[in-house]
Amino acid sequence: MNVWLNGTATAVADGATVAQVVTAHGVPERGVAVAVDGEVVPRAAWPASELAEGARVEVLTAVQGG
Repeated sequence: MNVWLNGTATAVADGATVAQVVTAHGVPERGVAVAVDGEVVPRAAWPASELAEGARVEVLTAVQGG
């Protein structure tokens, strides 16, 4: 199936979870947040959060600055 990952169409396995997609695309374990269709998904829910066809997944990275 296809989802949108940070605005790019991406093929993933049927029933893929947020955790699987994040891991497969080399997203760091710390300093990131994930939103699916505009809703933030708590990190503890990533393994159980299955994605639907056409889901919009946004991975946001924390940046230090001043």
